[in-house]
Order: sequence, then structure tokens, then C-alpha cells
Amino acid sequence: MDEAGQVSSVHARIAAESAGVSVRTVWRWLAEARATGRVELAPRRKGFAVSDELWDRLSELGGNVAALHRELTARTGNDLGQEPAGPVPSLGTLHRAIQQERQSGRVLPNTRPGLGRADPAVYDRALAELALPGTVDETGQAPPCAEPAPATTPEGSAGVVPLGVRLYVPGAHVVATRQLGEVTEAIGHTVAARGIACVYGDAGQGKTVAVHRALGLLPRRVPVRLAQVAVKPTLPQLRAALLTAFGLPATALTNRTDAADRALIDAFRAPGVLLVDDVQRIAAPELDYLRLLADAPTTQTSLVLCGSGAERTLARAPALASRVLTWQHVPRLEASQVPTVLRLFHPLWHTAADVDLLHADETCARGNFRTWAKLTSHAYAALDQCPGTGVDRALLDRACSRLSPNP
Repeated sequence: MDEAGQVSSVHARIAAESAGVSVRTVWRWLAEARATGRVELAPRRKGFAVSDELWDRLSELGGNVAALHRELTARTGNDLGQEPAGPVPSLGTLHRAIQQERQSGRVLPNTRPGLGRADPAVYDRALAELALPGTVDETGQAPPCAEPAPATTPEGSAGVVPLGVRLYVPGAHVVATRQLGEVTEAIGHTVAARGIACVYGDAGQGKTVAVHRALGLLPRRVPVRLAQVAVKPTLPQLRAALLTAFGLPATALTNRTDAADRALIDAFRAPGVLLVDDVQRIAAPELDYLRLLADAPTTQTSLVLCGSGAERTLARAPALASRVLTWQHVPRLEASQVPTVLRLFHPLWHTAADVDLLHADETCARGNFRTWAKLTSHAYAALDQCPGTGVDRALLDRACSRLSPNP
């Protein structure tokens, strides 16, 4: 776009917010590209510099700096394409160097999808190494946390609560499927444009996991808040949930309409993200209250609405639906994805035949990830009782029979 003379300040601002840098940094990048014709970042002149080989190896390790440092310490330089030049840096130095590279705009392609540039197979394998808190890896050890913590929030405000996703079996991993990557791209664009996004799809397709993963990849300076709503909340209950999400005194303000509205409008002034999960619980009049807050001239907070049947719920509130910038559907797993995704999800599926997995998906799971998590739990328990056996058609049929009394 710059070569065509079409770059404007709006493009620079959106790019800066997406990359987590200042607008001046974006313009400086463009100026350096015009002057030198080089779009890659110039290497650091002093101190330890992260080479392309090290960066590629870090990407293969899923962003795990400690694992990269262990490889350097063990002198496995041949795996990195070259022997280390000079002494091995300390773990703190390596952390700082990589953090500076990321702040300058350098992206790990396998841990942060960017417009489909990363190979999906490599990207899935890298993020499969990241387990949810409370799970273990294939060796029975707690996996290291390679992702940054959720975006921090100012004192007195509330952030996103830990993922409440049940994987039903130890050692299971969150798999970064193509569907998850699409949700990440959609939410990243919506947050940069400070708009409203609606993530919808059938129950059990992985909407909540995808949304939390996408929000976790936002720049750390972007605060993320979660509003937990009751079933069919009244307007005072919805107002209380929003006040709680922003860390405001809900008890004191819930029944003081004017004061609560002013407090929420002031809270929406700050750039950030408000996630409303299970939005299908909210009736049309209360949804219109969200529309009024999002419509305030001073609002800078992006709104992410997520839920099973959320698109049908918003259809009953056309004023809010017309303001949704991004509609993102989370479909079921395609049959071609099932064998690969399951083997990334849990190692017990490594011994299963593709034809058996596809048969179970066609007759029982039907591409639903939550159903496959339950099947994994039953298969895991059966193999634990009979060690040395593998996953076959009979074991899968037995696991499927335990999911529903209906054929």
C-alpha cells in the first residue's frame, strides 16, 4: 500500500495497535524500508543478538525460551544450523533479547498466526505443547508456560478469569486448529478497530477456547475483562455484572441507575476488551443496554460477544446486530482434520488407525471437539485398566456407547 501511495494515518494507527507498538514506530519502519529497501529488522549492534536460526528454533519450541537456553547450554548448536558464536548468554539475557525483538515487531510465526503465513501443521504442533493449567505432559510433568499471562489491568479492575474448559483427561492439550486461527485473526482486527465481534457456533465446537486464546495473544497493555452473566438476567443484574467486570462497586451502584450508567460510560472510555460469554442468555431489552454503552461517543472498549446461537440471539436485537463489525462462525471439525487434531490433542490417539477415528467421528462425535474430549476420557480410562493394549474399533465403540442413551 505504501508503494501505491495509499497508506494513511488510519492504517498506521491500526497497524500500531495490532502490533502493540506506537504509531511513530510504524512510520519509522516505513521510512527505513523506503530508504534501504529492506523490510527485515536490522541486527543489534551491541550486546547479544538473536539470529534468524535462533529465532526459527524458538518458533519450533513454541516460544519456550527456557528450552532454547537449555539447548544452547548443552551445546546443541548443530540443531540450530550453526555453532554458537561466543559464550552462551544467561537465561535473563536471552529473555530480554527476545522480548526486545518482539517489542520491535518481530513475530514468532508458529505461536502467533499472522494472515495464514505460518504452516498450519507446524503451527498446530507448536501450540499443542501448551497445556492448560492443571494438566501434565506425556512424561507426567507440568508443562512450562510459554504464553504470556493475560493482559494486565489497572489496579481495582477485573481481568479474564482462567479458562473454565474441561478436557476430562490428564495430558490433554489445547490444539490450535485452523478454526482457532481464524478466530484469532478476526478478534485481532476487531480490537484494533475498536468494534464489536460476535463469535458463534454450536455447543462444544471450541468457541470459548478460541476466544480466550485470541485475547491472550493481544498486546499486554490491552486490558481484557470478562462479564459473567446469569440466565435471563434483569437489567439491574446485567448492570451489576458489567460493574463487577470493570472492578466497580456493584453493590453500591446496582440500584442507582444514573450513577451506575455514568460509571460504566466512564469505564468504557479506556481502550480494552470486554468479553461477554454465553450471550444467548441475555434477552433483547438487556442487549440494547449493551448497545447504548457501545454507542456512547467516548467509548473506546471493544466488545466481544460469544455463545452458542449468539447470532440468533442478536437477531432479536437488530440495533445491536447492525453494529457488529465481525461475525465469526466456529464450525465443527472437518473429517480430514480429525486424525491429525486428535493426535495433537492427546498421545493415546497415536496408535489409533485413521479409519477407526473417522468411523467414530461419523457415527458419534460428528466433528464436535467436546465430544472427542469425552471419548478421550473413556478411552484413557479403558487403557489404564488394560495397559499394553491400543486403541481399536472395539474400544472406540465402547467409549461411544457411554456418551448418550440414544443411538
